[in-house]
Amino acid sequence: MAPVNMIKTSAITKTVTTSQGELAILKPISFEVKAGESIAIVGASGSGKSTLLSLLAGLDEVSSGDIYLDGQALHEMNEEQRAQLRGEKVGFIFQSFMLVQSLTAIENIMLPAEIAGLDNAKQLGQEILDKVGLGHRGDHYPNQLSGGEQQRVAIARAFITKPKILFADEPTGNLDAANSDKIEQLLFDLNRDSHTTLVLVTHDNELAKHCQRQLLMNAGELSEVTLSGDDDAGSGQKSVISQSQVG
Repeated sequence: MAPVNMIKTSAITKTVTTSQGELAILKPISFEVKAGESIAIVGASGSGKSTLLSLLAGLDEVSSGDIYLDGQALHEMNEEQRAQLRGEKVGFIFQSFMLVQSLTAIENIMLPAEIAGLDNAKQLGQEILDKVGLGHRGDHYPNQLSGGEQQRVAIARAFITKPKILFADEPTGNLDAANSDKIEQLLFDLNRDSHTTLVLVTHDNELAKHCQRQLLMNAGELSEVTLSGDDDAGSGQKSVISQSQVG
């Protein structure tokens, strides 16, 4: 039976050594994310959001505490084991797209599928390229695509292996309002269709509002923002009724 929690953390911290001594980037954080949930991590720049995302995705190691990803103990793995887990279960979307400039759109999308050893990488790549509305741009290189198109390619690449969990770091951060809306819609449509667990870091209130839960990072501490009531007519805002400490 699959674990109910896709992510579970227990008192995780991140400390770095500086010329002034030890600096606590993250204070003990404990929380859970259920399979299929969508979570937005919000907060000011420098509050620790991206650091937390890197730890949850296995891109960095905790200083202390435990992280379980789909029931597997991430904190007990070495880099090779974490890389294998990422390849099998994790998708990424970055603010700066992170496309390989020497590969076409379809080749960028196929890359994770080829690394995973899937035989039908090209077919899968073309299907998802069509799904993101770029079926006619498959042979174009990143520098021939707009910012919005590049981010659509990056999203297609993230979903091609049908990851159990998708991490997105400011996915609309480099896009104008019109493209942000398109990317937002695409992200949540694919997420729903694929039953993926979504964890994103964002400054975009509209994007965060579409997630089932919002977690606020403030100076290395995480708290849950509880939203109540329907959107106010005209404003599209929800009222915050409580903010409870996580962990």
